[in-house]
Amino acid sequence: MSLLFLKSFFKRPHQVASVIPSFPMLVERVARHFDFSEPRRIIELGPGEGVHTRALLERLPAGSSLLLIEIDADLAAHLKAAFADDERVEVVQAEANELAAEMQKRGWEHCDYVLSGIPFSILPADKKKPLIESIYAALKPEAHSAFVIYQVTPELRDHAAMFPRHESKYCLWNLPPMFVIAFFKTP
Repeated sequence: MSLLFLKSFFKRPHQVASVIPSFPMLVERVARHFDFSEPRRIIELGPGEGVHTRALLERLPAGSSLLLIEIDADLAAHLKAAFADDERVEVVQAEANELAAEMQKRGWEHCDYVLSGIPFSILPADKKKPLIESIYAALKPEAHSAFVIYQVTPELRDHAAMFPRHESKYCLWNLPPMFVIAFFKTP
């Protein structure tokens, strides 16, 4: 566990989901929901220190784009330094609800995946629904396109009814244990 992650948690406990980064078993469970057979556009909301980012980059082919949207200035600076040499990665310090604007700046109409570690269970309802709708609109209307989250509770399933299909698994091998849920845009 790094001091940076812990500091960020205590600075913004309602925006940083945990006091420690994800364990390797959770990272692997999350990565299983991505198709890496061709270049992809992926947006990661709340990447923290980049534990999931590293796993994605190990698998993502050349020509892919990975946009990291991090609200915490210290974590965003850390991510920029950590991934400065990887041309597939771009880091912006912004709120998750700026997703559509960040896509528009890059000329992206859609992306293949949105990955989020944002603690949706503690987001106010007036922020939760618009963010989920924005994520839904961002995804390509293709079979592989998915919104993948890891959360302490499965509560988000109740708020993501616009997605016609989801898969959910519980990962005990993390602290705290997490639900990994993939919401798909097609049935």
